[in-house]
Amino acid sequence: MIVPAYLDPNVQIQDLLTGVSFASGGAGYDPLTTQMVSAISLSDQLDLFKEYISKIEAAVGQERTATCRKAYTDFLINSASNFFQELYGQGARRIGVLSVPAIGCVPAQRTLGGGIERECSEIINQGARLFNSKLSSQIDSLNTKLPNARLVYVDIYNTLLSLIQNPSKYGFQVANKGCCGTGNIEVLFLCNRYSPGTCNDPSKYIFWDSYHPTEKAYKILISRVLGNQIFKFF
Repeated sequence: MIVPAYLDPNVQIQDLLTGVSFASGGAGYDPLTTQMVSAISLSDQLDLFKEYISKIEAAVGQERTATCRKAYTDFLINSASNFFQELYGQGARRIGVLSVPAIGCVPAQRTLGGGIERECSEIINQGARLFNSKLSSQIDSLNTKLPNARLVYVDIYNTLLSLIQNPSKYGFQVANKGCCGTGNIEVLFLCNRYSPGTCNDPSKYIFWDSYHPTEKAYKILISRVLGNQIFKFF
């Protein structure tokens, strides 16, 4: 049985209930891989999954939706596990694995799923936490299974969330919008020299566009993450 593509214009609601594919040929954990082959990035695939959740919730309710979310996280964990084992097979032994961040709190998800007040989208964050829990367990399992492997689960969910919830503590003024354009939805190529409304001082913002942190935010994230996790690699 072939699972239909979510973006297939012929997909019906019954297809959504029995499973669809969000995969895009050539997409990978490395964003450069996605760009080189013009594939749908993992972040865009997650956006499609959010849209998918909304559709099946409207059709069958939240209880059945939760089952579908679980199945998708299982699919992602299986893909990630295969990737890590392939790296190990090529000789890699110390592998850092980033968790999924609190993606429900990035500006785009606030705009799309945060209501009129643009709050964090809790349903998206729930999915991220579910995936991260399974990812952490899978990494523990692989460390036991693979001789001399040192896979390290690196939590960026709570690290980024801390910045978002306490912006002034880290020297930021804006946590719910990006610097680029309106700050609510623009991302990637929509952020350019012609984008109207772009802020004058990105250092006041946690996010550059509606998904990606600013240089200042990245420096803080890297410092906190490495400071807490680097010893686990040795």
